[in-house]
Amino acid sequence: MSLRDSAATPLPVRELLDALTSLPGIGKRSAERIAFHLIKTSEEDAMALSHAIADVKHNVSCCNICNNLADQSPCAICDNPTRDPSVVLVIEQPKDLISLEATGMFNGVYHVLAGRIEPLAGVEVGDIAISGLLERIDDASLNAQGIEISEVILGLNPNLEGDSTALYLAQELKHRSITVTRLARGLPSGSQIEFANSQVLADAIQGRRGMHRE
Repeated sequence: MSLRDSAATPLPVRELLDALTSLPGIGKRSAERIAFHLIKTSEEDAMALSHAIADVKHNVSCCNICNNLADQSPCAICDNPTRDPSVVLVIEQPKDLISLEATGMFNGVYHVLAGRIEPLAGVEVGDIAISGLLERIDDASLNAQGIEISEVILGLNPNLEGDSTALYLAQELKHRSITVTRLARGLPSGSQIEFANSQVLADAIQGRRGMHRE
């Protein structure tokens, strides 16, 4: 019997275990270890964690231009006058942006889809931030610094779902007067951007290729 299922376990501990196991990747054993750590640690440290969680919920949202996580809107990248807002790199998740920024090879701006088209998982076109990207392309006033977009780089992960999403976007963009490219296949098929090293990502950015739009 686990601590959570035992009547001998105080109610606050059981509620903490319930909250922890609701987090992705946290099983019963991990939840118990974390709970015991929080119980044994000082009140100051426990409250610091509590305040950090509250701060994230209260002060972090999404940039109204690129949809990246931000504590201001526009975010620091969209609002940076040294970046080139005419080039937009489309990615799946904020963690991909962090990996790409680490290369120091991209000076444009981003658009975070917050997912990818994945019908088997119930994720359809309307469930990710595609409409926001199209609006930025069609109306320069909605893009970073009010600059018109000239190139869209599709930086989706090189797997089945990422490729399907990239093809859908290429079709949506083919009647618009912009260049559409995608990251070079220096990224191994089936891999994920967040796990690629900086040199591989730098090569993928530099060697990006045009998308065939028939």
